[in-house]
Amino acid sequence: MSATSTHTCGLISLAILTILCVHVNSEPWIPEDVQYGSLDCNVTLACSSPWPRSLAEWRLNGSTPVPEQTVLGSDGGLTLVNAKQHMGGIYSCHDEKGNVVHAVKLYLGRAPEPLNVSCRMANHFVVRCSWKPLVNTYLPSKFIATYRNDDLVATCHQEPSQPNECTIGNPFAWWHTVTMNITEVNPLGSASTRILLQFHKLLRPDPPEAVTTEPVAGQPRKLRVSWRYPSSWPQSRAFPLLFQLRYRPVGSNIWSERSTTDTNVTITDVVSGHPHLIQVQAGDELSFGSWSEWSPELQALPWIVEASPPTKEDPAYNLFTEPITVESTEPPPEDHRNVGVLVCLGLLAGVILLMLCTLIILLWMRQKRRDCMMKRELASMMSMQHVKI
Repeated sequence: MSATSTHTCGLISLAILTILCVHVNSEPWIPEDVQYGSLDCNVTLACSSPWPRSLAEWRLNGSTPVPEQTVLGSDGGLTLVNAKQHMGGIYSCHDEKGNVVHAVKLYLGRAPEPLNVSCRMANHFVVRCSWKPLVNTYLPSKFIATYRNDDLVATCHQEPSQPNECTIGNPFAWWHTVTMNITEVNPLGSASTRILLQFHKLLRPDPPEAVTTEPVAGQPRKLRVSWRYPSSWPQSRAFPLLFQLRYRPVGSNIWSERSTTDTNVTITDVVSGHPHLIQVQAGDELSFGSWSEWSPELQALPWIVEASPPTKEDPAYNLFTEPITVESTEPPPEDHRNVGVLVCLGLLAGVILLMLCTLIILLWMRQKRRDCMMKRELASMMSMQHVKI
């Protein structure tokens, strides 16, 4: 019984040792070295074997054959020609028995290039800068941010959770120009980006917050508008803000504007009964920097008279409750006939009157003609008597 147990334990131990040996010999996932290479360039991997001629092959990630774009050197090294992103991974060189001689973890990427840096100053006390790489390096990078004024060099504060941002706290007001330097460093190199900051021009507040409107009771041409300082701007008498309000009727493209240092304004010239669009922006009262962006458009309607229903005591109540009787103004049928007769008689009388007038005129003209003839005869007779004498 003890012999059987001993034999069984021996077999189990042999199996465990075999598994461990196979695991150790075929494990490429724990590389002895890390190497970085540039994309689109030739990358050479060395195999630290004292017997390079005994090398049988290179493998990628344990079992995958190496890419075709490779060249095996006489010293056992492997050269990746015009390396591409998919060629990265764990490379291992093996001897004739398949044992791992050397393994290296290869990362492929690019060296840093200049960054796209932007800075903003939402108040007089903080300058925030952020940046974005213009190219993807595919490699872990570290950013070092500093700023310089004359001979003074200081570090721009960076939070670990925001590696692409930094903050300059309490910048000196007399520093008109500051040189900001951002350096990106990765295993393939480094690159620095420098920009000039002018604090008196960089200042730009955030838009006003909580913009609200309300109609003025009994005033159809007035609107009351109110807002708050932006939360990023400390409310201090030393640094007040100037506000600019603009408004226009819906459908119009013409804005009306007003400036004030207060946080509420009553507009007195709105169009009655028509909705209006309202926006507010903020700027430093001493005219440093530029105006903020406009607040989102807010639509408001001025006060409108609401008609109330009439009551029983209202004299106009009967106009809404009692039916209205409309008397017909059309004449009865008999009146139609009488009117026709009268019209015919009138026309007849007119015709008769016209005939009488015509007759009278003809008689008058006839009589006048006779009188003329008689005068001529008398004149001729008198002339003949004078001749005889």
